[in-house]
Amino acid sequence: MTADVAVETTPEKPLWNDPDHPVAARVDALVAAMTLQEKIAQLYGVWVGASDQGGEVAPHQHDMEEAVDLDALVPAGLGQLTRPFGTVPVDPALGALSLMRTQARITSAGRFGIPAVAHEECLAGFAAWGATAYPVPLSWGATFDPDVVRRMAAAIGRDMRSVGIHQGLAPVLDVVRDARWGRVEETIGEDPYLVGTIGTAYVRGLESAGIVATLKHFVGYSASRAGRNLAPASVGARERADVLLPPFEMAVREGGPRSVMHAYTDIDGVPAAADEALLTGLLRDTWGFEGTVVADYFGIAFLKTLHGLAADWADAAGAALGAGVDVELPTVKTFGAPLIEAVAEGRVPEALIDRAVRRVLAQKALLGLLDPDWSPVPPALDGVDLTDPEALRGRIDLDRPENRELAREIAEKAVVLLTNDGTLPLARPRRIALVGPNATEATAVLGCYSFPRHVGVRHPEVPVGIDLPTLYDTLTAEFPDADITVARGTGVDDGDLSGIGEAVDAAREADVVVAVLGDRAGLFGRGTSGEGCDAESLTLPGAQQQLLDALLDSGRPVVTVLLAGRPYALGRAVAESAAIVQSFFPGEEGTAAIAGVLSGRTSPSGRLPVSVPSGAGAQPTTYLGARLAHASEVSSIDPTPAFGFGHGLTYTSFAWSGLVTHTGQAPTDGAFSLELTVRNTGGRHGTEVVQLYLHDPVASVVQPVQRLIGYTRVPLAPGEARRVRVEVPADLASFTGRDGRRVVEPGALELRFAASSTEPRLTATVALTGPERHVDHTRRLHAVFTQEAVEGA
Repeated sequence: MTADVAVETTPEKPLWNDPDHPVAARVDALVAAMTLQEKIAQLYGVWVGASDQGGEVAPHQHDMEEAVDLDALVPAGLGQLTRPFGTVPVDPALGALSLMRTQARITSAGRFGIPAVAHEECLAGFAAWGATAYPVPLSWGATFDPDVVRRMAAAIGRDMRSVGIHQGLAPVLDVVRDARWGRVEETIGEDPYLVGTIGTAYVRGLESAGIVATLKHFVGYSASRAGRNLAPASVGARERADVLLPPFEMAVREGGPRSVMHAYTDIDGVPAAADEALLTGLLRDTWGFEGTVVADYFGIAFLKTLHGLAADWADAAGAALGAGVDVELPTVKTFGAPLIEAVAEGRVPEALIDRAVRRVLAQKALLGLLDPDWSPVPPALDGVDLTDPEALRGRIDLDRPENRELAREIAEKAVVLLTNDGTLPLARPRRIALVGPNATEATAVLGCYSFPRHVGVRHPEVPVGIDLPTLYDTLTAEFPDADITVARGTGVDDGDLSGIGEAVDAAREADVVVAVLGDRAGLFGRGTSGEGCDAESLTLPGAQQQLLDALLDSGRPVVTVLLAGRPYALGRAVAESAAIVQSFFPGEEGTAAIAGVLSGRTSPSGRLPVSVPSGAGAQPTTYLGARLAHASEVSSIDPTPAFGFGHGLTYTSFAWSGLVTHTGQAPTDGAFSLELTVRNTGGRHGTEVVQLYLHDPVASVVQPVQRLIGYTRVPLAPGEARRVRVEVPADLASFTGRDGRRVVEPGALELRFAASSTEPRLTATVALTGPERHVDHTRRLHAVFTQEAVEGA
């Protein structure tokens, strides 16, 4: 297909290389000049160095990956380069040099000299050897602090851009529906508003550094049956609209992402990769998204192999293109020769190719990849002598002190103190028994998408590349006068009971026991948390509960510390632990953050982004349940959590008072105005997290008992007080009505100011008046909080 508008171009200065012309005109000119093969070449990536011999880092990589002849491909051009830093360990400077040379090879081979978009994973930091390993997204959620997440994402983006990367495959905006799912660690939490606000902050940060943010997984991946990876999702239209879609909607509207990745799963028999109503109708036509839709790895081929929706690769390619997928990742499978043949045979309209390639080329133009002054030399190597590659080794530092400082800030803000009988902070203990499988394991702080756990485990001969102090190391530094005895007790999941006796003996000789339990991140069954590492129940893996129970029987105070990727039921430890400290894979500075909380150097301020269950069964359940999802007299199963969403203690106390409702009634297109005072009544600095929940007692369809509609962190010195004001738009009371449209209904509501979903402090009864009102994606999404100091406090 050629452009409808005639354009002027000359061999000396093609219009597509002229940044003074509008992007659309440049793209039209380029598309008109390209052959079918050249256009299709822009619609797939190539994964150089990936193995088809097992040890995969993507689903079915061993049977989907094929050897690629780059020399044969690049004369036609190339859309993307897959994970040039995240496939094998490579020194950052040498990796940047290799990427530079590959880009030069691509541009010199093709007629139009178009570079490839290089993409990488960046879920918990740039997934490259030697790059900072930040806390996982579940820890981002625990901070309840979008600003720190935005700053982290900007730092990640700057590092990626410095070595020649253009696109990052993050954030994950899936809402947790079943904590048994292995990828819970990659999510931000179980509440769509928390996921949306934190995820949007990440998008803003990454995009501010010039990196294309990729929202994933669109949509329904986390709602798979029984928490099994890639299983079908049993989701009704209302749950999809009111729980799973809002984080994506918010990120598209407010974050400015330039890419979206489809989910692997199918909902009611329609795989996301072939869902035109989702990828075109909702995403583009309704929300106005203008970027590229990329395939999750091998997701287009899965339309044939896993979903049975396509007879052959060409059918799969046509279904995906028709739905609105623009780029096949990670490597060419269906968008190569099968697609070329299908177009020639009339099975796939060339118009679909042109639609996708226009989006891809527009993005490349906006990235500067079509400009005449584009250079393959990345910023970090600009002006550097490149004649001696070995002299470059160690030149690029992707784990600078400012990165580590930011990683520590997030880790500290994400530590959640679940219980405390006064044992914490520890008062200079003489003897500490440090017990458990994660007490001396350096990588226990890392999630499955960190480079050491994702790729490094397959290269044990290569150093980790970053400093990873164990909790033993940081406790030794935190308590230099203490005698710390270490006992493993048992492994994370080996079920070994032989070391429990030694651990109990160490406990009995100590003043306090620090039991360090939890997960080992991995992929596809090689860990207890991570992609493809789903859990049958939420019992601690292996024999860890037996170890914990034995320590509780020792008669010594036990501080339970969890380094995990999901919440676990802790049995009797909930009531009998002296304290419980929850940390969700807190990254390379995580053990220092935990040690600081144990000593009191840091006051904990994290809040749970997911509920902690009372029992290992009763799944799936989240705090968002309707009345019948909670405990009742008609079922013998009680799903009440041990600790609810939003829960977290501090080392001080707070008083909430003086709730004033300035606007108790508002029309269905209006807003409520309220304020309250929060005062630090303890003797230490602390941060309270004011959470605002909405309860709709009577609605035309069943609603959750309550749902989070806003939050704000309130840092206070001892005795200090702040007046917290909030404006609550009526739009926040909207939900999907019986006719499938989002509606704001008149009637009474409760606005609950709470310390968590289970700890309401002050409640205002308000009312919406006037006619029922329908709203759409342009509705207001946020309650607006402001704070000011209380004079004389």
